[in-house]
Amino acid sequence: MNSQIRKLFVVVLVMFAALALAATNIQFLQAPTLNADGRNSRTILHAAELDRGPIIVAGEAIASSQKVEGSTRYQRSYSQGPLYASVTGYFSSVFSDSSGMERAAEQVLEGDSPALLGQRMRNLFTGSSRQGGGVVLTLSPAIQQAASDQLQGRRGAVVALDAKTGAVLALYSSPSFDPNTLAAFDAATTNTAFTELSKDASRPLVNRAIAGDRYAPGSTFKILTTIALLEKGAVTPDTPMDSPVTTTLPGTATEISNIESVECGNGQPSLAEAFARSCNTTFVLASQQLSHQDLADVTARFGFGDELEIPLQVTPSVFPDQTDPGQLAMSAIGQYSVQVTPMQMAMVAQAIANGGALMRPYLVQDIVDADLQVRSSTEPAQLGTPISSDIASQMTSLMEGVVSQPYGSGTSMAIDGVSVAAKTGTAEVGDGSGRSNAWAVGFAPASDPQIAFAVIVEGDDTLPVPHGGTVAGPVARALVEAGLK
Repeated sequence: MNSQIRKLFVVVLVMFAALALAATNIQFLQAPTLNADGRNSRTILHAAELDRGPIIVAGEAIASSQKVEGSTRYQRSYSQGPLYASVTGYFSSVFSDSSGMERAAEQVLEGDSPALLGQRMRNLFTGSSRQGGGVVLTLSPAIQQAASDQLQGRRGAVVALDAKTGAVLALYSSPSFDPNTLAAFDAATTNTAFTELSKDASRPLVNRAIAGDRYAPGSTFKILTTIALLEKGAVTPDTPMDSPVTTTLPGTATEISNIESVECGNGQPSLAEAFARSCNTTFVLASQQLSHQDLADVTARFGFGDELEIPLQVTPSVFPDQTDPGQLAMSAIGQYSVQVTPMQMAMVAQAIANGGALMRPYLVQDIVDADLQVRSSTEPAQLGTPISSDIASQMTSLMEGVVSQPYGSGTSMAIDGVSVAAKTGTAEVGDGSGRSNAWAVGFAPASDPQIAFAVIVEGDDTLPVPHGGTVAGPVARALVEAGLK
């Protein structure tokens, strides 16, 4: 072999080796990443030809696939589309995209989950077509329906958790949308629907319960401020509290008043009464007994700033990194730059209801195969113990007073024969519009907690300043009534 042929042989050999290495890298090493990349349209288009598994609530498939006659494709359909859209999301081959559980549980729905290995092996040996598995959700149809019925399309959200396990019983964002319009094969129809939803000022595609914009928690944050005060030993529930009609923010000339500038009892009520009445001046003045770190530590223990998947992605809630005395006082009443999701406030209520044990929220109860046989189940898991059982007990009593006392701000949540522990809030939006949002956070029954909840109703042109007790409270009461039937 002469030198030129030898050199050419080496070059060709190197080229073949490089090609083999590249193919191996793409086909095996990079395959999981490439398949998961949202820009990879082949993954979604290929998935449209799979018998994608169902999403199931209480034995009913709320998302399922049907073979299109005369085609290799499967049409995705949602039996109660708007009711569960904030959970299911949508699957669209036109957009090569998916959202909600359709994305979060994609491995299961397409049959690739490790829990479905037996199904894949069986199909391999029998020559059966590839099938997806199903996910059984923890949702309660009754509570989810109550959330929809109560919000009636108003902007807001509802989260309900099992007080002992953290299982998600309701996750509803309003206004909702119909995912069937985005799952159609007709590109023109689907594009029109998506454009309309995207331009809608009410932002139906945003999941207000867990993601998108966070909210100022308003007076519901007084739960956390009170915990900090109790833990520091600065007060007891019976401690008389200075509670003038108005007070000045520390270090400023800014006046803060109670809602509608009403008196707080006799001007020096106990902490229990001030908490039930939700007096702003009480907590502005009491914040001077706390440091920034006192409040920051409490919020951190409850999960503020932490990443969370249920398996839907939850936007982390925020407590400011630093504050001066005036800013700390505003933070103590849930304003300034404190921002939360309804999920976060439901978790606060759940931990108190559970004697101080914070559970990890979860949506998927079981993974099932194509024959609906359970292949994997979720076991409740504890995230931490943000407060002691003693503090949890004291907070339960304080929150019961919000509902049971005649002067409480949450009497609208009272239910005959059921003790309800709650906290209301009216949170200023702070965008110059003058609007506020209404909150109700709590759990029931207080004596044996089963349901922890967070409700937010946004202010709008018809009701710019909705009060927590009068607007969010009745929604919360309906959730509890539906869940305890």
